[in-house]
Amino acid sequence: MMPQKVALITGSGKQRIGWHVAHALGLIGYHLCIHYRTSALEAKQSAELLNNAGIEATIFQADLALESDVERMFHEIKAKFGRLDVLVNCASIWERKDILELSSNDVTRHFEANVLATFLPSRLAGLMMIAQSEGGNIITIGDWAQDRPYLGYSAYFATKGAIPALTRSLAVELGSRNPKVRVNCILPGPVMLPLDLPLQERQEAINATLVRSEGSPKDISRAVLFLVQSEFVTGIELPVDGGRTIWANGR
Repeated sequence: MMPQKVALITGSGKQRIGWHVAHALGLIGYHLCIHYRTSALEAKQSAELLNNAGIEATIFQADLALESDVERMFHEIKAKFGRLDVLVNCASIWERKDILELSSNDVTRHFEANVLATFLPSRLAGLMMIAQSEGGNIITIGDWAQDRPYLGYSAYFATKGAIPALTRSLAVELGSRNPKVRVNCILPGPVMLPLDLPLQERQEAINATLVRSEGSPKDISRAVLFLVQSEFVTGIELPVDGGRTIWANGR
């Protein structure tokens, strides 16, 4: 009997995009590793929701910007399951701050949360996967607006813009060691916009898509499933943005 496959989804303790991605992977039979940094109660509740739906889920804690924390988490995952088949990097921060007020601390915080917190788990997952005959899949999350950034998000875009380059580098580094290890990047558009986003800005974001709607977490989940199941796809950036990237009138 084939052992059950295992997926780690960072930032999935809260019921945002990461949780929905986890749910989608659980529905096709993966045992889920639900990651959280500080939201222990929410992570426990999220795992219970999945368990109640008949999906196996275990919670793991780590500060993804601390190498020792990430190493400990991966040691726990390997000790419990002996394998890791999918990593989806959903943990990140997205903060607005005028460049006139931006400090080096702001940039460092974004770098740690968006770049380091993607690199460290991806590297350790990759080392596990290249040692597995079945390989594995790593998915990173960028942002469609990396080439057309909004005002007020310099630290965010400087760090999110590094994700596609990191993805390609990991795809080459890991794939050259085990051709069954694939690494891809998803570039979401307006999906699960912040609840505190002013109504006018929300409507502008929706109007700037060709499909005239806000994306749902299911759109990202479907993209994850496509990449996990597509054995001839690696090193790509996949926009899931309702046509936002290509439409000049969207500004």
